[in-house]
Amino acid sequence: MAKKEFQAESKKLMDMMINSIYTNKEIFLRELISNASDAIDKLYYKSLTDPSVGMNKGDFRILLTRDKDNRLLTVSDNGIGMTKEELEQNLGTIAHSGSLDFKKDNKDENIDIIGQFGVGFYSAFMVADKVTVISKAYGADEAWQWESSGADGYELTPAEKETAGTDIILHIKDSTDTDNYENFLDEYGIVAIVKKYSDYVRYPIQMEREKSRQKPEPDPKPEDYKPEWETYTELETLNSMVPIWKKQKSEVTDEEYASFYKDKFNDYSDPARVIVSRTEGTANYNALLFVPSHRPYDFYTKEYEKGLALYASGVLIMEKCADLLPDYFSFVKGIVDSQDLSLNISREMLQKDNQLKLIHNALEKKIKNELHSMLVNDREKYEAFWKEFGRQIKFGISTGGGVYIQSCVLTNLGGAQFNIIDVGDGATRLTALLGGEVDATSLPYSTAADYIANGQLKSLCTCLSKAPDLLPDQKVASETIPELIIDTEYVLLAPKGTPAEIVEAMNAAVLEATSTDEWKTMVNNYCFQNPFVLNVEDTIANLTEQRNLFQSFVPFL
Repeated sequence: MAKKEFQAESKKLMDMMINSIYTNKEIFLRELISNASDAIDKLYYKSLTDPSVGMNKGDFRILLTRDKDNRLLTVSDNGIGMTKEELEQNLGTIAHSGSLDFKKDNKDENIDIIGQFGVGFYSAFMVADKVTVISKAYGADEAWQWESSGADGYELTPAEKETAGTDIILHIKDSTDTDNYENFLDEYGIVAIVKKYSDYVRYPIQMEREKSRQKPEPDPKPEDYKPEWETYTELETLNSMVPIWKKQKSEVTDEEYASFYKDKFNDYSDPARVIVSRTEGTANYNALLFVPSHRPYDFYTKEYEKGLALYASGVLIMEKCADLLPDYFSFVKGIVDSQDLSLNISREMLQKDNQLKLIHNALEKKIKNELHSMLVNDREKYEAFWKEFGRQIKFGISTGGGVYIQSCVLTNLGGAQFNIIDVGDGATRLTALLGGEVDATSLPYSTAADYIANGQLKSLCTCLSKAPDLLPDQKVASETIPELIIDTEYVLLAPKGTPAEIVEAMNAAVLEATSTDEWKTMVNNYCFQNPFVLNVEDTIANLTEQRNLFQSFVPFL
Protein backbone atom coordinates (compact mmCIF):
# COMPACT_ATOMS: atom_id res chain seq x y z
CA MET A 1 0.00 0.00 0.00
CA ALA A 2 1.18 3.49 -0.84
CA LYS A 3 2.56 5.61 1.94
CA LYS A 4 0.20 8.30 3.25
CA GLU A 5 1.19 11.69 4.53
CA PHE A 6 0.10 12.95 7.93
CA GLN A 7 -2.98 15.12 7.83
CA ALA A 8 -1.27 17.93 9.70
CA GLU A 9 1.67 20.01 8.52
CA SER A 10 3.52 16.77 8.97
CA LYS A 11 7.26 17.24 8.68
CA LYS A 12 7.51 20.40 10.77
CA LEU A 13 5.00 19.26 13.39
CA MET A 14 6.40 15.75 13.71
CA ASP A 15 9.90 17.16 14.12
CA MET A 16 8.58 19.32 16.96
CA MET A 17 6.91 16.30 18.56
CA ILE A 18 10.13 14.33 18.50
CA ASN A 19 12.76 16.95 19.26
CA SER A 20 11.19 19.90 21.05
CA ILE A 21 8.21 19.03 23.22
CA TYR A 22 9.74 16.43 25.52
CA THR A 23 12.87 17.03 27.59
CA ASN A 24 13.37 13.45 28.76
CA LYS A 25 13.40 10.49 26.35
CA GLU A 26 12.20 7.97 28.94
CA ILE A 27 8.87 9.83 29.00
CA PHE A 28 7.82 7.80 25.93
CA LEU A 29 7.05 4.72 28.00
CA ARG A 30 4.89 6.73 30.40
CA GLU A 31 2.91 8.08 27.44
CA LEU A 32 2.39 4.69 25.76
CA ILE A 33 1.33 3.06 29.04
CA SER A 34 -1.08 5.94 29.69
CA ASN A 35 -2.59 5.44 26.22
CA ALA A 36 -2.93 1.71 26.91
CA SER A 37 -4.64 2.46 30.22
CA ASP A 38 -7.08 4.81 28.47
CA ALA A 39 -7.88 2.13 25.87
CA ILE A 40 -8.64 -0.35 28.66
CA ASP A 41 -10.74 2.25 30.47
CA LYS A 42 -12.93 2.61 27.39
CA LEU A 43 -13.65 -1.12 27.15
CA TYR A 44 -14.05 -1.47 30.91
CA TYR A 45 -16.52 1.41 30.91
CA LYS A 46 -18.44 -0.34 28.11
CA SER A 47 -18.46 -3.60 30.09
CA LEU A 48 -20.31 -1.87 32.94
CA THR A 49 -23.31 -1.25 30.69
CA ASP A 50 -22.93 -4.09 28.18
CA PRO A 51 -22.75 -7.60 29.75
CA SER A 52 -21.84 -9.10 26.36
CA VAL A 53 -18.30 -7.73 26.72
CA GLY A 54 -17.73 -10.61 29.14
CA MET A 55 -14.80 -9.00 30.96
CA ASN A 56 -14.36 -7.57 34.44
CA LYS A 57 -11.67 -5.29 35.76
CA GLY A 58 -9.42 -8.18 36.76
CA ASP A 59 -9.21 -9.40 33.14
CA PHE A 60 -7.40 -6.32 31.82
CA ARG A 61 -3.63 -5.86 31.62
CA ILE A 62 -0.82 -3.99 29.89
CA LEU A 63 1.98 -6.25 28.65
CA LEU A 64 5.58 -5.18 27.95
CA THR A 65 7.64 -7.50 25.74
CA ARG A 66 11.39 -7.20 25.07
CA ASP A 67 13.29 -8.64 22.12
CA LYS A 68 16.81 -7.44 22.81
CA ASP A 69 18.38 -9.29 19.87
CA ASN A 70 16.10 -7.59 17.34
CA ARG A 71 15.91 -4.32 19.36
CA LEU A 72 12.14 -4.50 19.74
CA LEU A 73 10.01 -3.25 22.64
CA THR A 74 6.27 -3.93 22.49
CA VAL A 75 3.53 -2.33 24.58
CA SER A 76 0.29 -4.35 24.35
CA ASP A 77 -3.15 -3.87 25.86
CA ASN A 78 -6.45 -5.73 25.68
CA GLY A 79 -8.54 -2.58 25.60
CA ILE A 80 -11.05 -1.18 23.12
CA GLY A 81 -8.73 -1.31 20.07
CA MET A 82 -9.03 0.79 16.93
CA THR A 83 -10.72 0.36 13.57
CA LYS A 84 -9.01 1.31 10.32
CA GLU A 85 -10.76 4.68 10.41
CA GLU A 86 -9.76 5.29 14.04
CA LEU A 87 -6.13 4.39 13.33
CA GLU A 88 -6.09 6.90 10.52
CA GLN A 89 -7.89 9.53 12.58
CA ASN A 90 -5.93 9.08 15.83
CA LEU A 91 -2.45 8.31 14.49
CA GLY A 92 -2.61 9.87 11.05
CA THR A 93 -3.64 13.26 12.45
CA ILE A 94 -1.15 14.69 14.90
CA ALA A 95 -2.67 16.27 18.01
CA HIS A 96 -6.01 14.47 17.65
CA SER A 97 -7.00 12.82 20.94
CA GLY A 98 -9.44 9.92 20.87
CA SER A 99 -9.29 9.86 24.68
CA LEU A 100 -10.35 13.48 24.87
CA ASP A 101 -13.23 12.77 22.48
CA PHE A 102 -14.32 9.87 24.68
CA LYS A 103 -14.19 12.06 27.78
CA LYS A 104 -16.30 14.74 26.11
CA ASP A 105 -18.87 12.20 24.88
CA ASN A 106 -19.20 10.59 28.31
CA LYS A 107 -19.82 13.10 31.07
CA ASP A 108 -19.69 10.56 33.91
CA GLU A 109 -17.57 12.17 36.65
CA ASN A 110 -16.13 8.75 37.54
CA ILE A 111 -14.39 8.46 34.18
CA ASP A 112 -10.75 9.37 34.68
CA ILE A 113 -9.08 9.34 31.27
CA ILE A 114 -5.40 10.28 31.27
CA GLY A 115 -4.83 11.43 27.67
CA GLN A 116 -5.73 14.94 26.52
CA PHE A 117 -3.56 16.23 23.71
CA GLY A 118 -3.10 13.39 21.23
CA VAL A 119 0.67 13.83 21.03
CA GLY A 120 1.94 11.32 23.62
CA PHE A 121 2.07 8.48 21.07
CA TYR A 122 4.57 10.38 18.94
CA SER A 123 7.06 10.50 21.82
CA ALA A 124 7.88 6.94 20.71
CA PHE A 125 9.84 8.38 17.81
CA MET A 126 12.34 9.86 20.28
CA VAL A 127 13.66 6.34 20.88
CA ALA A 128 12.45 4.35 17.85
CA ASP A 129 13.35 4.70 14.18
CA LYS A 130 10.19 2.79 13.23
CA VAL A 131 6.88 2.29 15.04
CA THR A 132 4.39 -0.44 14.15
CA VAL A 133 0.85 -0.47 15.56
CA ILE A 134 -1.39 -3.54 15.18
CA SER A 135 -4.92 -3.02 16.47
CA LYS A 136 -8.26 -4.79 16.42
CA ALA A 137 -11.31 -2.90 17.60
CA TYR A 138 -13.74 -4.56 20.00
CA GLY A 139 -16.53 -6.18 17.96
CA ALA A 140 -14.61 -5.92 14.67
CA ASP A 141 -13.79 -8.87 12.40
CA GLU A 142 -10.52 -7.53 11.06
CA ALA A 143 -7.31 -6.03 12.40
CA TRP A 144 -5.16 -3.30 10.87
CA GLN A 145 -1.51 -2.33 10.95
CA TRP A 146 -0.22 1.24 11.05
CA GLU A 147 3.48 1.74 10.45
CA SER A 148 5.69 4.81 10.23
CA SER A 149 9.34 5.80 10.32
CA GLY A 150 8.59 9.41 11.18
CA ALA A 151 7.66 12.57 9.35
CA ASP A 152 7.71 11.06 5.86
CA GLY A 153 4.29 9.47 6.46
CA TYR A 154 2.72 6.11 7.32
CA GLU A 155 1.33 2.93 5.77
CA LEU A 156 -1.98 1.32 6.71
CA THR A 157 -2.45 -2.36 5.83
CA PRO A 158 -4.64 -5.34 6.91
CA ALA A 159 -3.20 -7.44 9.74
CA GLU A 160 -3.80 -10.57 11.79
CA LYS A 161 -4.81 -10.31 15.46
CA GLU A 162 -7.08 -12.72 17.35
CA THR A 163 -8.38 -10.51 20.18
CA ALA A 164 -9.35 -6.89 20.63
CA GLY A 165 -6.62 -4.53 21.74
CA THR A 166 -3.50 -2.82 20.48
CA ASP A 167 0.17 -3.78 20.11
CA ILE A 168 2.69 -0.95 19.72
CA ILE A 169 6.02 -2.29 18.47
CA LEU A 170 9.00 0.02 18.78
CA HIS A 171 12.12 -0.59 16.72
CA ILE A 172 14.60 0.93 19.19
CA LYS A 173 17.34 3.10 17.71
CA ASP A 174 21.00 2.13 17.83
CA SER A 175 23.00 3.91 20.50
CA THR A 176 25.33 6.73 19.51
CA ASP A 177 28.16 8.60 21.19
CA THR A 178 25.65 11.05 22.67
CA ASP A 179 22.54 8.90 23.19
CA ASN A 180 22.31 5.52 24.92
CA TYR A 181 19.16 3.64 23.96
CA GLU A 182 20.12 0.32 25.54
CA ASN A 183 18.29 1.24 28.75
CA PHE A 184 14.99 0.95 26.86
CA LEU A 185 15.70 -2.69 26.10
CA ASP A 186 17.21 -3.58 29.46
CA GLU A 187 14.99 -5.41 31.92
CA TYR A 188 16.00 -3.36 34.94
CA GLY A 189 15.93 -0.11 32.98
CA ILE A 190 12.32 -0.71 31.92
CA VAL A 191 11.29 -1.70 35.44
CA ALA A 192 12.82 1.50 36.83
CA ILE A 193 10.96 3.68 34.32
CA VAL A 194 7.64 1.95 35.06
CA LYS A 195 8.12 2.31 38.82
CA LYS A 196 9.06 5.97 38.44
CA TYR A 197 6.25 7.17 36.18
CA SER A 198 3.50 4.55 36.02
CA ASP A 199 3.58 2.75 39.35
CA TYR A 200 0.00 3.78 40.11
CA VAL A 201 -1.66 3.09 36.77
CA ARG A 202 -4.76 1.13 37.86
CA TYR A 203 -4.25 -1.89 35.60
CA PRO A 204 -1.40 -4.40 35.98
CA ILE A 205 1.67 -3.64 33.87
CA GLN A 206 3.32 -7.02 33.28
CA MET A 207 6.57 -8.26 31.80
CA GLU A 208 8.42 -11.56 31.64
CA ARG A 209 11.40 -11.32 33.98
CA GLU A 210 14.41 -13.56 34.22
CA LYS A 211 14.92 -15.14 37.62
CA SER A 212 17.14 -17.76 39.23
CA ARG A 213 16.32 -20.75 41.43
CA GLN A 214 18.05 -23.80 42.83
CA LYS A 215 17.41 -27.06 41.04
CA PRO A 216 15.77 -29.84 43.09
CA GLU A 217 18.30 -31.91 44.99
CA PRO A 218 18.72 -35.53 43.88
CA ASP A 219 17.56 -38.30 46.20
CA PRO A 220 19.74 -39.87 47.35
CA LYS A 221 22.14 -36.89 47.39
CA PRO A 222 25.81 -37.73 46.65
CA GLU A 223 28.34 -36.74 49.31
CA ASP A 224 30.12 -34.41 46.90
CA TYR A 225 26.84 -32.83 45.73
CA LYS A 226 26.96 -29.13 44.99
CA PRO A 227 23.78 -27.08 44.55
CA GLU A 228 22.93 -26.29 40.96
CA TRP A 229 21.03 -23.24 39.80
CA GLU A 230 18.86 -22.56 36.77
CA THR A 231 17.35 -19.48 35.19
CA TYR A 232 13.70 -19.21 34.28
CA THR A 233 11.26 -16.52 33.23
CA GLU A 234 8.13 -15.49 35.07
CA LEU A 235 5.38 -12.99 34.24
CA GLU A 236 5.60 -10.30 36.87
CA THR A 237 3.39 -7.30 37.64
CA LEU A 238 5.67 -4.26 37.81
CA ASN A 239 3.36 -1.61 39.28
CA SER A 240 1.63 -1.14 42.63
CA MET A 241 -1.67 0.00 41.00
CA VAL A 242 -3.36 1.38 44.12
CA PRO A 243 -1.64 4.51 45.45
CA ILE A 244 -1.28 4.64 49.21
CA TRP A 245 -2.62 8.20 49.22
CA LYS A 246 -5.97 7.06 47.74
CA LYS A 247 -6.54 4.58 50.55
CA GLN A 248 -8.55 5.61 53.59
CA LYS A 249 -6.30 6.64 56.47
CA SER A 250 -7.91 3.95 58.62
CA GLU A 251 -6.74 1.32 56.10
CA VAL A 252 -3.06 2.29 56.36
CA THR A 253 -0.87 1.70 59.41
CA ASP A 254 1.73 4.15 60.71
CA GLU A 255 4.37 1.62 59.76
CA GLU A 256 3.13 1.51 56.15
CA TYR A 257 3.20 5.30 55.89
CA ALA A 258 6.71 5.36 57.36
CA SER A 259 7.91 2.62 55.02
CA PHE A 260 6.46 4.43 51.99
CA TYR A 261 8.08 7.70 53.05
CA LYS A 262 11.53 6.19 53.61
CA ASP A 263 11.43 4.29 50.33
CA LYS A 264 10.02 7.14 48.24
CA PHE A 265 12.16 9.96 49.65
CA ASN A 266 15.33 8.04 50.55
CA ASP A 267 15.26 8.77 54.26
CA TYR A 268 16.49 6.47 57.02
CA SER A 269 14.20 7.89 59.73
CA ASP A 270 10.44 7.82 60.22
CA PRO A 271 8.69 11.12 59.49
CA ALA A 272 7.80 13.40 62.40
CA ARG A 273 4.31 13.97 61.00
CA VAL A 274 2.10 12.39 58.34
CA ILE A 275 -0.47 14.71 56.75
CA VAL A 276 -3.31 13.27 54.65
CA SER A 277 -5.49 15.70 52.71
CA ARG A 278 -8.36 14.95 50.33
CA THR A 279 -10.44 17.71 48.81
CA GLU A 280 -13.36 17.70 46.38
CA GLY A 281 -15.09 20.77 45.04
CA THR A 282 -13.31 23.79 43.63
CA ALA A 283 -9.99 21.96 43.95
CA ASN A 284 -9.98 18.17 43.47
CA TYR A 285 -6.86 16.45 44.71
CA ASN A 286 -5.34 13.86 47.02
CA ALA A 287 -2.25 14.77 49.00
CA LEU A 288 0.05 12.76 51.24
CA LEU A 289 2.63 14.96 52.98
CA PHE A 290 5.43 14.23 55.43
CA VAL A 291 7.26 16.44 57.90
CA PRO A 292 10.77 14.91 58.16
CA SER A 293 12.23 14.24 61.60
CA HIS A 294 15.60 15.69 60.58
CA ARG A 295 16.82 18.16 57.98
CA PRO A 296 18.62 16.98 54.85
CA TYR A 297 22.37 17.55 54.80
CA ASP A 298 21.99 20.19 52.06
CA PHE A 299 18.88 21.89 53.46
CA TYR A 300 20.51 25.26 54.03
CA THR A 301 22.42 25.24 50.75
CA LYS A 302 21.57 26.63 47.32
CA GLU A 303 21.54 23.08 45.95
CA TYR A 304 18.48 22.08 47.96
CA GLU A 305 15.29 21.88 45.86
CA LYS A 306 11.86 22.17 47.43
CA GLY A 307 8.75 20.68 45.91
CA LEU A 308 6.15 17.94 46.04
CA ALA A 309 5.91 15.02 43.62
CA LEU A 310 3.04 15.81 41.28
CA TYR A 311 0.82 13.12 39.75
CA ALA A 312 -2.05 13.43 37.30
CA SER A 313 -4.45 10.51 37.73
CA GLY A 314 -1.69 8.38 39.24
CA VAL A 315 0.91 9.19 36.53
CA LEU A 316 4.04 11.09 37.57
CA ILE A 317 4.28 14.53 35.97
CA MET A 318 6.97 16.27 38.03
CA GLU A 319 9.25 14.92 40.75
CA LYS A 320 9.46 18.32 42.48
CA CYS A 321 6.74 20.88 41.90
CA ALA A 322 7.94 23.98 43.79
CA ASP A 323 4.71 25.93 43.17
CA LEU A 324 2.75 23.75 45.57
CA LEU A 325 4.67 24.91 48.67
CA PRO A 326 5.59 28.28 50.19
CA ASP A 327 9.30 28.75 50.82
CA TYR A 328 8.99 28.48 54.58
CA PHE A 329 7.55 24.97 54.22
CA SER A 330 10.26 23.82 51.83
CA PHE A 331 11.19 21.00 54.22
CA VAL A 332 7.86 19.22 53.60
CA LYS A 333 8.01 16.12 51.39
CA GLY A 334 5.07 14.43 49.74
CA ILE A 335 2.78 13.79 46.83
CA VAL A 336 -0.15 15.58 45.22
CA ASP A 337 -2.41 13.73 42.78
CA SER A 338 -5.06 15.59 40.79
CA GLN A 339 -6.93 15.02 37.55
CA ASP A 340 -7.86 18.70 37.22
CA LEU A 341 -4.46 20.32 36.72
CA SER A 342 -3.67 22.33 33.61
CA LEU A 343 -0.60 20.66 32.14
CA ASN A 344 1.52 21.71 29.20
CA ILE A 345 1.36 19.61 26.06
CA SER A 346 4.19 17.28 27.14
CA ARG A 347 2.65 16.81 30.58
CA GLU A 348 6.04 17.61 32.10
CA MET A 349 5.10 21.04 33.49
CA LEU A 350 2.14 22.90 34.97
CA GLN A 351 0.27 25.86 33.65
CA LYS A 352 0.01 28.33 36.52
CA ASP A 353 -3.74 28.70 36.90
CA ASN A 354 -6.30 29.21 39.65
CA GLN A 355 -6.49 25.46 40.37
CA LEU A 356 -2.80 25.43 41.30
CA LYS A 357 -3.27 28.42 43.60
CA LEU A 358 -6.22 26.75 45.32
CA ILE A 359 -4.22 23.59 46.00
CA HIS A 360 -1.22 25.65 47.20
CA ASN A 361 -3.36 27.66 49.63
CA ALA A 362 -5.19 24.59 50.92
CA LEU A 363 -1.94 22.70 51.55
CA GLU A 364 -0.35 25.71 53.25
CA LYS A 365 -3.29 25.95 55.65
CA LYS A 366 -3.28 22.20 56.26
CA ILE A 367 0.44 22.16 57.10
CA LYS A 368 0.05 25.14 59.46
CA ASN A 369 -2.81 23.42 61.29
CA GLU A 370 -0.88 20.16 61.62
CA LEU A 371 2.21 21.91 63.00
CA HIS A 372 0.06 23.84 65.47
CA SER A 373 -1.54 20.58 66.54
CA MET A 374 1.94 19.14 67.10
CA LEU A 375 2.87 22.21 69.15
CA VAL A 376 -0.21 21.87 71.38
CA ASN A 377 -0.41 18.09 71.71
CA ASP A 378 3.17 16.91 71.40
CA ARG A 379 5.42 19.75 72.56
CA GLU A 380 8.51 17.58 72.83
CA LYS A 381 8.26 16.42 69.23
CA TYR A 382 7.53 19.98 68.07
CA GLU A 383 10.63 21.32 69.82
CA ALA A 384 12.69 18.62 68.12
CA PHE A 385 11.18 19.64 64.78
CA TRP A 386 11.87 23.33 65.47
CA LYS A 387 15.47 22.60 66.34
CA GLU A 388 15.90 21.02 62.90
CA PHE A 389 13.97 23.47 60.75
CA GLY A 390 13.50 26.70 62.74
CA ARG A 391 16.38 28.45 60.98
CA GLN A 392 14.28 28.27 57.84
CA ILE A 393 12.09 31.02 59.33
CA LYS A 394 13.64 34.44 58.62
CA PHE A 395 12.93 36.96 61.42
CA GLY A 396 13.32 40.61 60.44
CA ILE A 397 14.76 43.01 63.03
CA SER A 398 16.36 46.41 63.41
CA THR A 399 19.72 45.91 65.12
CA GLY A 400 19.87 47.18 68.69
CA GLY A 401 16.16 47.95 69.04
CA GLY A 402 13.35 46.28 70.93
CA VAL A 403 12.63 43.91 68.03
CA TYR A 404 16.22 42.69 68.19
CA ILE A 405 15.81 42.07 71.92
CA GLN A 406 12.61 40.14 71.24
CA SER A 407 14.36 37.90 68.72
CA CYS A 408 17.17 37.18 71.20
CA VAL A 409 14.69 36.32 73.96
CA LEU A 410 12.74 34.07 71.60
CA THR A 411 15.95 32.31 70.62
CA ASN A 412 17.35 31.86 74.12
CA LEU A 413 14.23 31.36 76.22
CA GLY A 414 11.75 30.14 73.63
CA GLY A 415 14.03 27.70 71.82
CA ALA A 416 13.48 29.44 68.47
CA GLN A 417 16.02 28.90 65.70
CA PHE A 418 15.28 32.01 63.69
CA ASN A 419 17.51 33.17 60.92
CA ILE A 420 17.75 36.78 62.20
CA ILE A 421 18.03 39.39 59.44
CA ASP A 422 18.54 43.15 59.91
CA VAL A 423 16.08 44.88 57.56
CA GLY A 424 15.70 48.28 59.25
CA ASP A 425 12.91 50.31 60.85
CA GLY A 426 9.23 49.42 61.20
CA ALA A 427 8.16 50.61 57.75
CA THR A 428 11.01 48.72 56.10
CA ARG A 429 10.25 45.57 58.11
CA LEU A 430 6.63 45.75 57.02
CA THR A 431 7.67 46.03 53.39
CA ALA A 432 10.10 43.11 53.77
CA LEU A 433 7.38 40.98 55.36
CA LEU A 434 4.82 41.76 52.65
CA GLY A 435 7.42 41.13 49.96
CA GLY A 436 8.42 37.73 51.33
CA GLU A 437 11.97 38.77 52.20
CA VAL A 438 11.33 37.74 55.81
CA ASP A 439 8.81 35.33 57.28
CA ALA A 440 8.16 37.08 60.61
CA THR A 441 8.86 40.31 62.47
CA SER A 442 7.54 42.51 65.27
CA LEU A 443 5.48 45.60 64.48
CA PRO A 444 3.02 47.96 66.20
CA TYR A 445 -0.41 46.45 65.66
CA SER A 446 -1.70 49.71 64.22
CA THR A 447 0.95 49.59 61.48
CA ALA A 448 -0.15 46.15 60.33
CA ALA A 449 -3.88 46.32 61.16
CA ASP A 450 -5.12 46.82 57.59
CA TYR A 451 -2.97 43.97 56.25
CA ILE A 452 -4.14 41.68 59.06
CA ALA A 453 -7.77 42.58 58.32
CA ASN A 454 -7.48 41.70 54.61
CA GLY A 455 -5.66 38.45 55.27
CA GLN A 456 -2.20 39.40 53.96
CA LEU A 457 -0.63 39.10 57.42
CA LYS A 458 -1.45 37.17 60.57
CA SER A 459 -0.86 38.35 64.12
CA LEU A 460 0.69 35.56 66.16
CA CYS A 461 0.85 37.20 69.61
CA THR A 462 1.36 40.46 71.51
CA CYS A 463 4.39 41.24 73.64
CA LEU A 464 2.33 43.63 75.78
CA SER A 465 1.70 42.56 79.37
CA LYS A 466 -1.97 41.96 78.51
CA ALA A 467 -4.13 41.88 75.39
CA PRO A 468 -5.77 45.24 74.53
CA ASP A 469 -9.51 45.61 75.07
CA LEU A 470 -10.05 45.95 71.33
CA LEU A 471 -8.19 42.68 70.73
CA PRO A 472 -9.37 40.41 73.54
CA ASP A 473 -8.58 37.21 71.62
CA GLN A 474 -4.98 38.20 70.95
CA LYS A 475 -2.51 35.65 72.41
CA VAL A 476 -0.05 37.06 74.92
CA ALA A 477 3.61 36.02 74.49
CA SER A 478 4.28 36.00 78.24
CA GLU A 479 1.85 33.08 78.62
CA THR A 480 4.51 30.96 76.94
CA ILE A 481 7.66 32.96 77.77
CA PRO A 482 7.01 34.84 81.05
CA GLU A 483 10.06 37.08 80.56
CA LEU A 484 8.84 38.38 77.19
CA ILE A 485 6.93 41.52 78.22
CA ILE A 486 7.66 44.76 76.37
CA ASP A 487 4.99 47.41 76.90
CA THR A 488 5.04 50.45 74.65
CA GLU A 489 5.61 53.60 76.72
CA TYR A 490 6.22 57.25 75.90
CA VAL A 491 7.86 59.62 78.42
CA LEU A 492 7.88 63.43 78.40
CA LEU A 493 11.37 64.57 79.38
CA ALA A 494 12.78 67.97 80.34
CA PRO A 495 16.38 69.09 80.74
CA LYS A 496 18.04 68.37 84.08
CA GLY A 497 17.58 71.28 86.46
CA THR A 498 14.17 72.32 85.13
CA PRO A 499 12.39 74.16 87.98
CA ALA A 500 10.06 71.96 89.99
CA GLU A 501 7.07 74.27 89.47
CA ILE A 502 7.41 73.86 85.67
CA VAL A 503 7.60 70.10 86.00
CA GLU A 504 4.55 70.09 88.29
CA ALA A 505 2.59 72.36 85.97
CA MET A 506 3.41 70.22 82.89
CA ASN A 507 2.53 67.03 84.76
CA ALA A 508 -0.80 68.46 85.89
CA ALA A 509 -1.61 69.56 82.34
CA VAL A 510 -0.80 66.12 80.93
CA LEU A 511 -2.89 64.36 83.58
CA GLU A 512 -5.81 66.63 82.87
CA ALA A 513 -5.59 66.23 79.09
CA THR A 514 -5.34 62.47 79.25
CA SER A 515 -8.11 61.90 81.74
CA THR A 516 -10.95 62.32 79.25
CA ASP A 517 -12.82 59.39 77.70
CA GLU A 518 -12.31 60.93 74.26
CA TRP A 519 -8.53 60.74 74.62
CA LYS A 520 -8.62 57.15 75.87
CA THR A 521 -10.87 56.10 72.98
CA MET A 522 -8.62 57.86 70.45
CA VAL A 523 -5.48 56.12 71.76
CA ASN A 524 -7.25 52.78 71.89
CA ASN A 525 -8.48 53.07 68.31
CA TYR A 526 -5.15 54.31 66.95
CA CYS A 527 -2.68 52.21 68.89
CA PHE A 528 -4.82 49.18 69.80
CA GLN A 529 -3.41 49.55 73.32
CA ASN A 530 -5.03 50.37 76.64
CA PRO A 531 -3.67 53.84 77.55
CA PHE A 532 -2.30 54.73 80.97
CA VAL A 533 -0.70 57.87 82.43
CA LEU A 534 1.65 58.09 85.40
CA ASN A 535 2.75 60.96 87.60
CA VAL A 536 6.40 61.91 87.97
CA GLU A 537 7.18 59.59 90.88
CA ASP A 538 5.43 56.57 89.28
CA THR A 539 7.13 57.30 85.98
CA ILE A 540 10.57 57.20 87.61
CA ALA A 541 9.68 53.92 89.33
CA ASN A 542 8.38 52.47 86.07
CA LEU A 543 11.49 53.51 84.17
CA THR A 544 13.64 51.85 86.84
CA GLU A 545 11.59 48.68 86.42
CA GLN A 546 11.96 48.81 82.61
CA ARG A 547 15.73 49.35 82.96
CA ASN A 548 16.01 46.28 85.18
CA LEU A 549 13.92 44.27 82.70
CA PHE A 550 16.08 45.20 79.74
CA GLN A 551 19.25 44.55 81.74
CA SER A 552 17.95 41.02 82.38
CA PHE A 553 18.01 40.51 78.61
CA VAL A 554 21.70 41.44 78.31
CA PRO A 555 23.00 37.83 78.67
CA PHE A 556 20.92 36.86 75.65
CA LEU A 557 22.08 39.61 73.28
